[in-house]
Amino acid sequence: MKIICSQSELKNNLSLVSRAVPGRPTHPILANVLLVADSEKNTVTLTGFDLSLGMRTSFAAEVEQEGNITIPAKLFNDIVTRLPEGEITISFDPDDLDDNPLVAIESMYGKFQLRGVSGEEFPELPTVEKEEALMLPVTSLSEGLKGSLFAASNDEAKQVLTGIHLTRNLDTLEFAATDGHRLAVVKTTDEKEASEDGDGNSEDNTDDISISEEQNFTMTIPARALRELEKILTLAKEEDNVALYVDDGQVVFELGLQNLTSRKLDGAYPNYNQLIPTAFDRTMVVERKRLIESLERVSVLLDQKNNMVKFSIDADNGQLFLSVEANELGNAKESISAEITGDNFEIGFNIRYLMDGLKALSSNDITFHFNGPIQPVIVTPLSGLQMTYLIMPVKL
Repeated sequence: MKIICSQSELKNNLSLVSRAVPGRPTHPILANVLLVADSEKNTVTLTGFDLSLGMRTSFAAEVEQEGNITIPAKLFNDIVTRLPEGEITISFDPDDLDDNPLVAIESMYGKFQLRGVSGEEFPELPTVEKEEALMLPVTSLSEGLKGSLFAASNDEAKQVLTGIHLTRNLDTLEFAATDGHRLAVVKTTDEKEASEDGDGNSEDNTDDISISEEQNFTMTIPARALRELEKILTLAKEEDNVALYVDDGQVVFELGLQNLTSRKLDGAYPNYNQLIPTAFDRTMVVERKRLIESLERVSVLLDQKNNMVKFSIDADNGQLFLSVEANELGNAKESISAEITGDNFEIGFNIRYLMDGLKALSSNDITFHFNGPIQPVIVTPLSGLQMTYLIMPVKL
């Protein structure tokens, strides 16, 4: 095998698939990246796989001799990242395949050799029968993931809660995530906005995506896989669509030459809609950015033992007072103007959970919906993205 490619192209694509390479592989071959060179298409394809998450990407290269090989991902990535921009040549002697050949990586400044392993030993990515792709707009996916991923559980013992529950009902995509302490629900639309041409006629500059009831779905996908998808989406154009293929156990997302494969999570996701209150005793509208800045300042006095911020709501004067008490360090207090309906009262929050939700909201002004001091609190944006953030208070 012999290929000549751009250092920047190789670096970017290698960095992408390396995120699917496990830190502690259950089999040595999984610590490697699979490289396949196709002389007919003049492309190089890279694959990383940990038996749960798989990532594959292709890019153009000059393929003088096709072949395939697996190369230790970390070393390969470390070397390519440090090489100068320009052409890189990667090659090995196919006669050495049985003896784990030395793969040569050459640039204008020198040459590295890494011990490779035959690509035949690399496990195949799970396949999904590709009857018809479900087309999802990049903007809808990006908005939904930003507003939900932070709320998924990191506790593997909670299994299904480590995923994002994704539902499509005709033109609506709904994303839900909870770790038992907070819940984020985002609804986005698949509909494309039409624009007007110079004659005032409405025209749609994007491909029309007609959605039937047969294309509705509901499933839970590991948050880890969707965090990688979110990174892929940052490279896409707003008007792009992601092709989604689904079967009983797997999902495949495709965007151009990039492909992400993930297992689905088993188990019934909680009926989260039942957890969201629909009636409230009090509401408070505040400026989101101002609240975040105040929380960041008072949080300087917090530590792992004490991470609570107290809200004292003064409806009479239209003020929200934030306070933190740290017995061994001191205390902090700030006030913010707010539009308040209902009586005065006090409530406490885990400041990290509160900040996570505020940063995911996109609107300038947000509304807090309260009942009692130990009842779930709902935070919603005043405009823009349709998002509901439920957070459980901390007992004062």
